[in-house]
Amino acid sequence: MKKIGFLSFGHWTPSPQSQTRSASDALLQSIDLAVAAEELGADGAYYRVHHFARQLASPFPLLAAVGAKTNRIEIGTAVIDMRYENPLYMAEDAGAADLIAGGRLQLGISRGSPEQVIDGWRYFGFNPGEGETDATMARRHTEVLLEVLKGNGFAEPNPQPMFPNPPGLLRLEPHSPGLRERIWWGSATNSTAEWAAKMGMNLQSSTLKFDESGKPFHVQQAEQIRAYRKAWKEAGHAHEPRVSVSRSIFALVSDLDRMYFGRDRSEDHFGYIEPGTLAVFGRSYAAEPEQLIKDLREDEAIAEADTLLLTIPNQLGVTYCAHCIEAILKYVAPELGWR
Repeated sequence: MKKIGFLSFGHWTPSPQSQTRSASDALLQSIDLAVAAEELGADGAYYRVHHFARQLASPFPLLAAVGAKTNRIEIGTAVIDMRYENPLYMAEDAGAADLIAGGRLQLGISRGSPEQVIDGWRYFGFNPGEGETDATMARRHTEVLLEVLKGNGFAEPNPQPMFPNPPGLLRLEPHSPGLRERIWWGSATNSTAEWAAKMGMNLQSSTLKFDESGKPFHVQQAEQIRAYRKAWKEAGHAHEPRVSVSRSIFALVSDLDRMYFGRDRSEDHFGYIEPGTLAVFGRSYAAEPEQLIKDLREDEAIAEADTLLLTIPNQLGVTYCAHCIEAILKYVAPELGWR
């Protein structure tokens, strides 16, 4: 059995070919799709965060709104770039969003990918310290976030406060119990997956990873997941971790599906997402349900994961994206034992 959710990048463009033409459209349609996905029986609504781009950016107002409009579905990110985040302010926002959602927040965070501007985190007031890279700065921000989410007091109270304080050191409020165990790390390498396990975070693995062996994408990703689980066991954490993978999967069950994706028979390819680092990009899956089932049975990483996030073409509109999700839930998932 697998949890199946959608992942939206929330692209918008004023082009007449797009059904998502403004930031308002992207946000409101993201809420509507989460409601529709819950009604269809999907398990998660996840959103990607990018800065300086016509995409979803500030996640917490959206997550809170989705939490208020839904009742069951998990609500998450995949991922928030921690180079840009004040971890204390983030902990307050995350706690509030999780309480509004009744403890359904699944917060995916990461070092992030190349952004639209050069060193964009500097505009947000963050600079790597001496001897740090942007990646180590992101991990430092993450470690602070994980610590304050435990809910322990750390701040010295004012002896003459405006309002009475509880005894002892003060923690950030609002605190949402259990959120610390629902933090995920988006990893592109085996080593960062192992670090995530050591830190007690769940694992998110995307549609690309840095090439570490030349093997097919799904094989490398499955090896990454197994390395993560081994490191988790060695760390001795008390609870079981979760692992998600993202895929572009389209069941061709209508003429409109065939028009949009009927010629999409992509394969893995290798390329550079940033200078000097070769990455392997996973294929998309688009076929009639019978063929799709055969193809997906051979994906080792999906087999290793407990959660599957379906990337959706959000600019095609809520109705069509809901149809794409429903087609997987109805025609594909039961045949693969995911339902």
